[in-house]
Amino acid sequence: MPPTPAPAEGAKPSLQPLSGPARALRKLGLACDIDLALHLPMRYEDETRLVPIASLREGEVGQVQGVVRDSRVETRARRQLVVYLADESGELVLRLLHFYPAQQKALAPGQCVRARGELRGGFFGREMVHPEFRAVAPDAPLPQALTPVYPASAALPQAYLRKAVASALARAPLAEILPPATLPTGLPSLREALQLLHQPPPGTPLAAIEDHSHPAWQRLKFEELLAQQLAQRQAQAARARLAAPALAPHEDGLAFRLRAALPFALTGAQQRVVAEIGADLALAQPMHRLLQGDVGSGKTVVAALAAAVAMDAGWQCALMAPTEILAEQHFRKLVGWLAPLGITTAWLSGSRKGKARQKMVEQVASGEALLVVGTHAVIQHDVAFARLGLAVVDEQHRFGVAQRLALRQKLERQAVPAPGRPKPAQPPRGVAEAQPEPGGPHLEPHLLMMSATPIPRTLAMSYFADLAVSTLDELPPGRTPVLTKVFADAKRAQVIGRIRDEVAQGRQVYWVCPLVEESEHLDLQNATATHAELAAALPGVNVALLHGRMRAAEKAAVMAGFTAGQTQLLVATTVIEVGVDVPNASLMVIEHAERFGLAQLHQLRGRVGRGATASVCVLLFTGPLSPTGKARLRTMAETSDGFEIARRDLEIRGPGEFMGARQSGDALLRFADLAADDALLQRARAEAPRLLRERPEVAEAQVQRWLAGRAEFLKA
Repeated sequence: MPPTPAPAEGAKPSLQPLSGPARALRKLGLACDIDLALHLPMRYEDETRLVPIASLREGEVGQVQGVVRDSRVETRARRQLVVYLADESGELVLRLLHFYPAQQKALAPGQCVRARGELRGGFFGREMVHPEFRAVAPDAPLPQALTPVYPASAALPQAYLRKAVASALARAPLAEILPPATLPTGLPSLREALQLLHQPPPGTPLAAIEDHSHPAWQRLKFEELLAQQLAQRQAQAARARLAAPALAPHEDGLAFRLRAALPFALTGAQQRVVAEIGADLALAQPMHRLLQGDVGSGKTVVAALAAAVAMDAGWQCALMAPTEILAEQHFRKLVGWLAPLGITTAWLSGSRKGKARQKMVEQVASGEALLVVGTHAVIQHDVAFARLGLAVVDEQHRFGVAQRLALRQKLERQAVPAPGRPKPAQPPRGVAEAQPEPGGPHLEPHLLMMSATPIPRTLAMSYFADLAVSTLDELPPGRTPVLTKVFADAKRAQVIGRIRDEVAQGRQVYWVCPLVEESEHLDLQNATATHAELAAALPGVNVALLHGRMRAAEKAAVMAGFTAGQTQLLVATTVIEVGVDVPNASLMVIEHAERFGLAQLHQLRGRVGRGATASVCVLLFTGPLSPTGKARLRTMAETSDGFEIARRDLEIRGPGEFMGARQSGDALLRFADLAADDALLQRARAEAPRLLRERPEVAEAQVQRWLAGRAEFLKA
């Protein structure tokens, strides 16, 4: 591989791509020396010693060296290359079921060959099937370090990747930049740590490397956690320098009148959270708050009251949800509450097109629509706000990080209206008109994110170090607990019988499937086949089908029929995961429940138990279950506490997938494990403010080395 110019120690990583199979390297995110240096092995092979052929035992993996006694192509059930390899102690067969002429040449009689693989006791004697091998000189030296095996692709051979990593490791800017007092004691330098992890010398305790407890791993984890904590605090400081409209509620204003008009009383938790959000909105700095609450805890009404404060001051509010069903659910609730109070609400979604959409866009741009509700359509380039004061993002983890950033960048740094600019449409009577000072600073909207997937404390400490968190930990009165039962698919007939009983009592039922149509790759019961099966098994029952590929009008009609009670059984995909509220639904069946994540199962289960009737959620699984599948179903049967489910979900999936960071293509933590590395996280949290205060240039270099452009994701 041609060398790339070596950057100065401590310099930012070069963005010049390496030569070779550049496309394959880029697909793995390996664009420069530091990327390759941080591309760590997933396992190691011991090629530092040879084992006599006779001493190898069946099932053992070993490396042997011998001379090819015979090599021939045989045709049995299939064409294969059979090679007889012998050393002074004995003989074994190397069997290749797929081979090329170059391999035949390398395994020709008389060649000295070094082979590594698992010894099997075949019908024709001791053999290795498809071992790794190469022709060598009889006195060829053995490697002095364990051989790394890297995450790769078919287009990127291990041999090439090993050379690329070794070359990049020698050039990468890995100078020590952290003061010694910042580091935990007993850790190697960064270069020493990476060198050991890429090429462990013989005698290195592999168990400590594989379970990530080795000091070399501890050094990498601490560096990464420190960089993330620094970036979080930098983002927090940058946000504190921004200006936002100060939105204080008026006595007898819109928020007061909305609260008085609600047909229910707020819970104590809702009252507390409304006060927390109100205090943030009253400040002239942008709010950056996460509202988390379990399924059915009443987040929508809290968002409505926050929107009322913004609109009361003459500013617009935008609410964005990940699916059209959820966005429409919000739209119906908010219009029902706010339209009687004179508020115009605009609806933007992918299904609304033409003149109807253009009218909504004009209402948003003119300021006539004080509330804007929609899906991703809210962030399309032709949507402009007259005076946006508050942005609400529901189910924020369902949006990719990059999408949340796009929303924030679309809304950020609004210019305050200059003198002489035409005034927006007049707000409704009783709603104040925003009067920003001419020539004042650029303003950002306040940001409220909502999630029904509670965030475990350790995760919030890391991913949300700069984020205020409000928690709704109290369910409204009238919600009944849901009993969860786990059944094998063999009890399908009994489950269908239970559906017949529920429908006979006037109840409604959900049946959730993971696929819409048959898949060649996954043998899962699909929604269309299940719909046909249940319609045939339950004559006289109105069975409807709902999935994401249907047109918006079709989905709306199906949901309207179910909501009105005309449909007794709704067969659906996970399109009903959030935003569906039918109090008469008392039974949910989830097919192939082992294929769903915990958060998704919990969301689905939350669609029942919304009325006064005792409800049941049946998890149907097809065995045998994996350990992860068993853990998920056991958790669902044992608890309905969203916070406990979130804690276990973090243990099972890890922080990147839990937070949806994978959707960005770049998890913010690659090496650290928040569940196992709490001590390192606490040290990083303690050192970050000290480093920013005393050595800001070092703090910036640390962030650039570890996060580079990914630090932007912390603003999402």
